[in-house]
Amino acid sequence: MQNQIGAPKGLSLNDPRVRAWLFQILTIVFVVGLGWYLFHNTQTNLQHRGITSGFDFLDRSAGFGIAQHLIPYVESDSYARVFVIGLLNTLLVTFIGVILATILGFIIGVARLSPNWMINKLATVYVETFRNIPPLLQILFWYFAVFLTLPGPRGSINIDDMFFISNRGLNMPGASMADGFWPFVVALVVAIAAIVVMVRLANKRFDETGVPFHKFWVGLALFIVIPGLSVLLFGSPVSWEVPQLKGFNFVGGWVLIPELLALTLALTIYTAAFIAEIVRSGIRSVSHGQTEAARSLGLREGPTLRKVIIPQALRVIIPPLTSQYLNLAKNSSLAAGIGYPEMVSLFAGTVLNQTGQAIEVIAITMSVYLAISISISLLMNWYNKRIALIER
Repeated sequence: MQNQIGAPKGLSLNDPRVRAWLFQILTIVFVVGLGWYLFHNTQTNLQHRGITSGFDFLDRSAGFGIAQHLIPYVESDSYARVFVIGLLNTLLVTFIGVILATILGFIIGVARLSPNWMINKLATVYVETFRNIPPLLQILFWYFAVFLTLPGPRGSINIDDMFFISNRGLNMPGASMADGFWPFVVALVVAIAAIVVMVRLANKRFDETGVPFHKFWVGLALFIVIPGLSVLLFGSPVSWEVPQLKGFNFVGGWVLIPELLALTLALTIYTAAFIAEIVRSGIRSVSHGQTEAARSLGLREGPTLRKVIIPQALRVIIPPLTSQYLNLAKNSSLAAGIGYPEMVSLFAGTVLNQTGQAIEVIAITMSVYLAISISISLLMNWYNKRIALIER
């Protein structure tokens, strides 16, 4: 009997939907099976070697010193505290590097578009030089060829008896909380809130009347005057301790060790070269008619770039800029080459060698970098959506 037209068909591999479901089910079964096999095989090998898995090792005493720690630390502290110190050191390099690379990259990117021949060529040489040298080589250069060749503490470079540069790093005055600290924080919060309110009112007034308002100068005045009144009424928020040379090293104040300086400087210079090209291409993507329209309204080159070109170029700049921030965060792991105590060198290096908990230590380290990368991506995606042009 012939099938009637429109009659329901049974399951057949000739049906694309059936094949699609079958392939997805087989893929899931394969991935789950492979994962279970690797997990079971790892557990069996660990038992045969007498290695106990788990995270109990984090409570054991570390027993070694750390050159730089942002929180108090002694050798008897646990591996968990060592992990926190490594995480903070990694975040410190990432935070400083992102800020400095962004500023330097924007300056170089704009300089590459300068009509001045000398400035344009210098910016081009900078980009073509530093983006083509591997970052590890740049880190090693700044560390071994620059900072370690500086004189010792006794012959350090003295800047106004407050900053001292030597092969031990950069010693600078250290701040500690004083009686006026919390009133100053409250005044700072009030100043920021006042600036936000002022900007919104100024924008609303401009939309209604077209009359501009000097938001920058008024905001700067609020940011200085309100905290300044707090200092006059309650005293200085911090007290400063100037480093003093005692014996063969400096005592007191803050110190930036040469490993941190070399790593931050190298990653900043390297990443800024890529950011400069991103900024240049973003500015180039804006139609030249926008510049002509701004000039026809009487705007000078500076305000045209700041108020017309850059806001439109940001929608092109932000996505690749996010990738450079992620690369900078991950490249901080190259600090293991010079011994800076960040996550890879400190936790995945020293702690792993002492405990032998390879799987747990590597899993924690990978999770940290994954969390940092996801956080940067989420923040930049939020900002990208916020500045996106609204089409009507």
